[in-house]
Amino acid sequence: MLPDPRYHWRRLGSRLHRLRLAVHARGWRGALARLAERPPAPADPAAPGRPEPAAPLPAAGDGRRVLLVDVSTPRPDRDSGSLRAFNLMRVLAESGDRVEFLPDDRVDAGAYTDALRLLGVVVHTGAGAYPHWFARHLRGFDVLVVSRYHLAEFLVPLARRIAPGTRIVLDTVDLHHLRERREADLGGDRRLRRLAAITRRRELRAVAEADVTWVVSPVEAALLREALPQARVEVLPNLHQVEETPAGFAEREGLLFVGGARHPPNVDALRWLLAEIFPLVRARLPDCALHVVGDGLAAAVAGLPLPPGVRLHGHVPDLSPLLRRCRVGLAPLRFGAGVKGKINLCMAAGMPVVATACAAEGMHARDGVELLVADAAAAFAEAVARLHGDEALWTRLARAGTDNVRNHFSFDSARATIAASFPTARC
Repeated sequence: MLPDPRYHWRRLGSRLHRLRLAVHARGWRGALARLAERPPAPADPAAPGRPEPAAPLPAAGDGRRVLLVDVSTPRPDRDSGSLRAFNLMRVLAESGDRVEFLPDDRVDAGAYTDALRLLGVVVHTGAGAYPHWFARHLRGFDVLVVSRYHLAEFLVPLARRIAPGTRIVLDTVDLHHLRERREADLGGDRRLRRLAAITRRRELRAVAEADVTWVVSPVEAALLREALPQARVEVLPNLHQVEETPAGFAEREGLLFVGGARHPPNVDALRWLLAEIFPLVRARLPDCALHVVGDGLAAAVAGLPLPPGVRLHGHVPDLSPLLRRCRVGLAPLRFGAGVKGKINLCMAAGMPVVATACAAEGMHARDGVELLVADAAAAFAEAVARLHGDEALWTRLARAGTDNVRNHFSFDSARATIAASFPTARC
């Protein structure tokens, strides 16, 4: 049975909405540039810093058969969401589930696709259109995990018609409407606030239609449960492994900011950091260097005067040398949602962080215990200078930060959520 063809119109509406947001946020030139983007050339699969694949697993077994759908193949060395998706599939495969992945763009991402296959994941590149592919294959899956509401809003109704017995999980990654609303509030932008309200209605509808919804933090879980008391919402956090022998205070120096330019909160944070925060830090620490890592950030701050000491690295496939060498991580985000992977990365590497309250949201972290929190430029700079120079404070926060990752962002945390969300494994 082929599904209702109206799903095509729902998908078109979703893409038009995303284009309208891009036009509003970046102008027509920025939107057209985004439409013209191509996936980056895959990195050398043997390059250091690429996710270490587990031993290949058999393609079949007694576990549940799980299909994951996302906009593209995860690129774990490029963004936090990709690292979370990659590690989620790793956890599922290591648990004995039969994991398959369908990228919405259908593109073979080279080494990134190969890394999934080394985990035992079956990757469907070059697959046909959803109605025909789902009609042929979906009934064979126990679970369908759809990432992001704008894919779910047309895939969930399609899946319900074709395979009503398949458990459907919506992985929000972060609450898009919350991020958009906060951006609108920061800039006092009424048009963006209206767009955020539209996104909220669509996102809540997608949550209501799923069997289970995953969010990355208890804060977002509480927001959804208040808006939709009948919805089943579970917390699936970012997934990280802690560095067991991190470098100590004396082996480190300088500051680290990580974040790609495709995520608007990162661009705003970096501009604020360069314009208002780092010059105050340099006044206190004249020799302090700021290392800036992320795809497209150099272009995003082109034309801005760069304070002395700024090092623009662009995309760095292997972050481990900088994570061992820098002393303080920075997360000066003024809007956003979800859990901040840049904080997880630093904490997991034994590097304490200075963050805004927005960035620290959902991290299970307390000001002065696991990290330092400051929202004004002068207070943020003061916290950075203090943490960079106080070995006792630095050591205490570094240890508490790694404990935080172990306790709240481990693979074991994911397994508990999966067990609560999925049907019982086959015997």
